[in-house]
Amino acid sequence: MEVQLFGTQKNQDTRRALRFWSERRVKVHFVDLKERAASKGELQRFVQKFGLTALIDKNAKRYQELGLGASRLSDERWLTLLSEEPLLLQQPLTRFGGKLTLGVSETEWAAWIEAERVR
Repeated sequence: MEVQLFGTQKNQDTRRALRFWSERRVKVHFVDLKERAASKGELQRFVQKFGLTALIDKNAKRYQELGLGASRLSDERWLTLLSEEPLLLQQPLTRFGGKLTLGVSETEWAAWIEAERVR
């Protein structure tokens, strides 16, 4: 079992997710968004499941710095902005096969692990 996790080392929820997986000895492919932003295609998977607005962290410092509170951008422009400015994303974004989560979802992650054990 290997999960892919998008986030930043400084983000508390990302660190919590990394700790969750390491405590269960699950291999994690960690993508640090400060070093490499998620592609539009990767983000599109999360948009299809959760919707675009769920991906945007409106409490993020970067959101305030860019003055996006009053912005009215198209979905395509938001997607481009999120791929260019990954610090605007809710963190962590977790993917296991076709399963996705946004933020910390320990109960769902535990279900993934249990489902893999039953296989």
